[in-house]
Amino acid sequence: MPKGSPVQALYELCRKTFVSSGTVASPLEIRRITTLMDSIRPEDVGLSDTNLDDERGHGFFGRDLFRNFPSIRTARWSLPITYLHIYECENFTIGIFCLPTSSVIPLHDHPGMTVLSKILYGSMHVKAYDWIEPACMQSNGQVRLAKLQKDTVLTAPCPTSVLYPKSGGNLHCFTAISSCAVLDVLAPPYSEATGRFCTYYHDYPFSNFRNTTPEGITGINTEEPDEDHAWVARIEAPDDLYIRQGRYNGPSVQVYFPPIVCCFQ
Repeated sequence: MPKGSPVQALYELCRKTFVSSGTVASPLEIRRITTLMDSIRPEDVGLSDTNLDDERGHGFFGRDLFRNFPSIRTARWSLPITYLHIYECENFTIGIFCLPTSSVIPLHDHPGMTVLSKILYGSMHVKAYDWIEPACMQSNGQVRLAKLQKDTVLTAPCPTSVLYPKSGGNLHCFTAISSCAVLDVLAPPYSEATGRFCTYYHDYPFSNFRNTTPEGITGINTEEPDEDHAWVARIEAPDDLYIRQGRYNGPSVQVYFPPIVCCFQ
């Protein structure tokens, strides 16, 4: 394991694992990262459960992460969710989301991304879906069928969660049961330049469309209640979603730059 702080070790391991924006990490590589993330404590990243700021009012957005959350509008008196930036490159990003009690990060996707999430402190409800493939749409083309992968409360300390481009709950929603913080690794990160936008969704019970004729359904009884599937529709970013960038007070990352080799004939 690389020497230095746990954050430095995480950066080094991610740098070796996600060598390009198109890298698909092996199960062994993912397991190495989750094992390291499982060992990271709030104090390792400059946090405690008293760090969460319940101050109300406008915050501000920074870096590409926020520019790629489409149409985020902030409510003047909403409790802020705070994002603490640790490191970002075109291949991966490391950061922390701090959520006040009862705050919500709505259902959203991670196109072509692998995401590792470690709850540092507190409790949160996580609901996650994966798309049914091939795509199963309602006849109006506005809602798409998804399969429920997770609907549970996670409380620190707990194992690191992993989602993949097409499995593991690529669409998820977080609701803070108590003040909580989540360490996230996104590989690759959201990027406007490459078309990896964050899209928000609303989920509807499967029974809402029971009497319609969806296109492409096979192996699912549309006449019976089905708690394992839901219809998901794209929405604009909610008006009350408020994410601001805070100051990361943990150990800094010492960025590695490979040596430049010059060859002379």
